[in-house]
Parts: sequence; C-alpha cells; structure tokens
Amino acid sequence: MGSFDRTLRGLDDAEVLADLANEANDEASLQEAISTLEPLEAEVKKLELARMLSGEQDRSSCFMDINAGAGGTDSMDWAAMLVRMYTRYAEKRGWTVEINDSVEGEEAGFKNVSLRIEGEFAYGYLKAEVGVHRLVRISPFDANARRQTAFASVDVYPEVDDTIKIDIPEKDIDLKFIRGGGAGGQKVNKTSSTAQLRHLPTGIIITCQTERSQSSNRDMAFKILRARLYEMEMKKREAERNAAEAQKMDISFGSQIRSYVLAPYRMVKDLRTGVETGNVDAVLDGTLDDFITAQLMGVRNPSRAAGVE
Repeated sequence: MGSFDRTLRGLDDAEVLADLANEANDEASLQEAISTLEPLEAEVKKLELARMLSGEQDRSSCFMDINAGAGGTDSMDWAAMLVRMYTRYAEKRGWTVEINDSVEGEEAGFKNVSLRIEGEFAYGYLKAEVGVHRLVRISPFDANARRQTAFASVDVYPEVDDTIKIDIPEKDIDLKFIRGGGAGGQKVNKTSSTAQLRHLPTGIIITCQTERSQSSNRDMAFKILRARLYEMEMKKREAERNAAEAQKMDISFGSQIRSYVLAPYRMVKDLRTGVETGNVDAVLDGTLDDFITAQLMGVRNPSRAAGVE
C-alpha cells in the first residue's frame, strides 16, 4: 500500500472513530481521534510537497546565479552573505556547492557569482528562491553608521545534458507505408514505399516519399520527427526561462520577494507567502525550509510565522 492510500485510510478511520465518539458522547474516544489526525496532517503535507517536486527537472542538480543590485558596496556584501546562506542550506541537505565563476566587488563581496549545487532535488527546492532579496541593516561600510538598504537577485536553473536525447517509444508511434502521389494524382511509386509517421502524444504527422525504399523513407521521417520534437523542447524551456525571469524584475525597490531586516528591528519576511521569523541569524545560517516549503506549496498566509527555533 502506498503512502497516499495509507494516509487516506488513516483519515477514514479517524473520521469513523470521531463519529462513533460523538454518537456515544465519549470524550476520550474523541480525543483519541483528534490525536491521530496530527501525524496524518504531517503526512498529507509531505505528499503535497512531493507533488510540488514532481516536475521534469526537479530532481536535478542546479546552477544558481547571484547578482548584486542597488545598494553599492552593501549590495555586493549582501551577495556574499547570500552565497554563505545557500551554502549552509545545501550542507544541511547533504548537497555540495562549488563556485563556478565570480566577479568580486572593489571593497567587499561579489558583483556576481555563479554556483553549482549538486544533489538530489536541488533544483526542485531552490527554484523557490528565484527573485530579488532585500537587506536592511546598519552599514558596516558607512562611517556614520547609517541604515542602508541593499538588493541582490537570485536565479536558479536545472543542470541538464548539453546533448538533448530525443527518446521516441514505439508505443508513441503509428507508422504505415502508403503509395505516394504526385501533382494531378500522378503516381510516383507503384509500390507502397512512402512512409507516414504519426507521433501520437503530439499529433505530429510526417510523410516522406523522397527516397526509393521504405527503410530510407522511414529513417528520414524519424529524422524529421526528432527535429520537430527538439524544436518543441527548446520552445518549452525558453518559456519556462522567461517565466522565471519575469519573477525577478529590477534588482531594486518594489521588486523583492523577501526582506531581511537587521535594524531597527530583526525580522525576515517572505512577501509572497507571508511567512516570517525574528530569528534572522538562523535564516542567514541556512534555515530556509519553512520559507521554501511555503512557496512551493503555494501558501498565502500573511500571519504565518516560520518555525525557526
């Protein structure tokens, strides 16, 4: 029995027990039914998260680009702080992190840095971090110790093979050979050598009659189909990339997804989900699960606090 079936059966059992307890006015049995719901609720959340991580590339390792934005030297230092934060988060999950490329700031931090994060579901989790991150603090680079706001953007994309392999299962193909025809109905072939290939999942139909033999026409039809499927995949990836880019906008005021405030008070708040915590140090040390999970699961609760100890 799978996790879903076990959880569904547990919910059914709890519902039956609660109904019986209400009929018998049995408070002890009612409390027992309620107590069984807590682990079931946790299991439902796990199943929902698993569903959210079922994308084609979610299991992949990933690349992360962090770019300093508005805020001068503070923004470059903020980019370096984000590198540390995501490195610590990756370590907690057993992933490895390496810097592929970086441009250091004149005084501190990075103007931009590219990370490779290797581990199962690295892309699935970290895609939730795409956007602009805002830091408010007393600047260590300001001689007058004034409060400064700095911005940095985060972009994440999955690691994929350079060579795209187009796998076409036999069950997805309807191949037949027909007699070809020319202009005005003139017969081109007296034998059925024209290949007509239908790709069932997409509805693409390829007809090839340029070669003399069935095998040659079949091979050419498959070659054309692979080219069509390759083009479709490229357009799909471009659309996904554009959707991710649209989340970032300008690396400045009004476009942030999360604020990290160190002064005059201390709080981290995700502006998409409303999840927040006063334990800024824990977050900057890589405790990000509550923020990431809420975004992946589509939580929208302006009063929800992150469970950071």
